Amino acid sequence: MKTEQRRGAVSSAPAATANSAGGARIPRQQLWVEEPAGRRRMPDPVRRSAVRAVLIMSLTIIQAMVAFLCTLAGSWPAFPMVLSSVGSTVVATWSVLDVWVTRQVWNQRNGVVSVPSSSARQLRRERRRARRAARAAQRDDARIRRRGAESLSRA
Repeated sequence: MKTEQRRGAVSSAPAATANSAGGARIPRQQLWVEEPAGRRRMPDPVRRSAVRAVLIMSLTIIQAMVAFLCTLAGSWPAFPMVLSSVGSTVVATWSVLDVWVTRQVWNQRNGVVSVPSSSARQLRRERRRARRAARAAQRDDARIRRRGAESLSRA
């Protein structure tokens, strides 16, 4: 058994058992290693519609395959299956369009990703400038009022 382990054979013993010769413990490897995501997660409504579209498309493909096989076999459900496959294709197309529309609506309501060419970023920048200018004008007005009250004579 020991010669097999030295040659690289996998044993059925757990990885963190004590070695009989030195009593040293072998470090246990993690089963699952978390890696950072490459892209941002899709918003929930978009993900929901995408999952729905994938399920509908897969069922449509299965249904079309069954219709094709029924047609080849010459069995009686071939014609109804072909008709329902055409209808399912329309529904699958609609579901894919639903993903696109849902994504567009979500982006419109919640803003788009801030990239340099983003119009949302430019609008936010302009609003921020206007707010700063309004606050500066209020501070100046308050300063002028205070200064004017101090310079009046009390006679």
